[in-house]
Amino acid sequence: MQVPIHKFKAHLAQYIEHAQSDVIELTSHSKVVARVIGVGQSEHAGISRLLAAGVATWQGGKPAGASLVLTGGGRAVSETVLEDRG
Repeated sequence: MQVPIHKFKAHLAQYIEHAQSDVIELTSHSKVVARVIGVGQSEHAGISRLLAAGVATWQGGKPAGASLVLTGGGRAVSETVLEDRG
């Protein structure tokens, strides 16, 4: 469905609801300049299934990172960047 930008702005809520089931192409001077695509409800279905099955848990915080330890001894990244710049 193609919709002029001015009409999209005037009826924003209506078109956002419509975007859940169809792609909306916004036009300016009869040329498509953008697309509005709805996000389906199943985006997080896999995570929801894992949580419901008890396989995964989440307490609302940020995930803990891997215990990655960087060792020194190499060149600094800043030196490499400056060398590449010439």
